[in-house]
Amino acid sequence: MFCADTSCWIPYLAGEPGSDVELIGNNLRQRSLVMSPIVLAELLSDPLRSLTVREALLNISMLELKPGFWERAALTRAALVKLKIKPRLADSLIAQVCIDHKLPLHTRDTDFRPFAKHASLQLVLHGLVN
Repeated sequence: MFCADTSCWIPYLAGEPGSDVELIGNNLRQRSLVMSPIVLAELLSDPLRSLTVREALLNISMLELKPGFWERAALTRAALVKLKIKPRLADSLIAQVCIDHKLPLHTRDTDFRPFAKHASLQLVLHGLVN
């Protein structure tokens, strides 16, 4: 089981090539991919997203937010800010839900590296965005 970040989902939905795109496709068929609620919100925020795709995304198994999630996410982000790292709030929330579930996050976004280095996020980078 793993979670894919928005930076992997967008190329998948656009039909672009990539190891992450193949991984998403294969794991969707095997039902071994789970969705972060924050990633889902980002994906559904696209006003051009078709109803068919929206419905398909809503049918993927969703990671639940564990009790204390918001406080842990804030403390993780605060710890990185203290190290002079400026993580985006959405990235902090995505990282925390994966940390809580001990699931790897597949992404193209190198902004997650500090979470792997300092907050025990299991990170798999595919083709770099940043």
